[in-house]
Amino acid sequence: MSELNNGRELDWGEEISKESEYTLLPAGDYNFKVVKFERKRHAPTAKLPACPQADLTIDLWDDAGNKGTIIHSLFLHTKMEGMLSAFFIAIGQKKHGQPVRMNWDAVYGATGRCKVKIDTWKNDKGEERQNNKIAKFYEPEAAPAAASYTTGSF
Repeated sequence: MSELNNGRELDWGEEISKESEYTLLPAGDYNFKVVKFERKRHAPTAKLPACPQADLTIDLWDDAGNKGTIIHSLFLHTKMEGMLSAFFIAIGQKKHGQPVRMNWDAVYGATGRCKVKIDTWKNDKGEERQNNKIAKFYEPEAAPAAASYTTGSF
């Protein structure tokens, strides 16, 4: 993979210039494209035991010109099987009501539609913060038509 996707180490005395570029998107329906996929391991929590974790970097865009990128995690555990199915249905790998063997090799570059929400939370200093999260993946037939993905638009 290229340096653009993975980044590189910085030397201690190296010059830096890039600043945070996070854009909070309005809640609504967006097209998406998976632009990066990483396999990780989820550490156990009170809600979910240790399990494999897929971190997807997803480009989002809508007809109004809103666009951004988020990281969405999928957890490979039976408690989360419904969310896994929804994602694989959205990208066309799974048919509703039918089992499927997850093909992670075909996830990079996959496209679909989703509903994005604004999540409000407090950081460790008690400051209120907001970010975007995917609230729902749409079945391809049920998703309204929208603008197409253009390479290099992000």
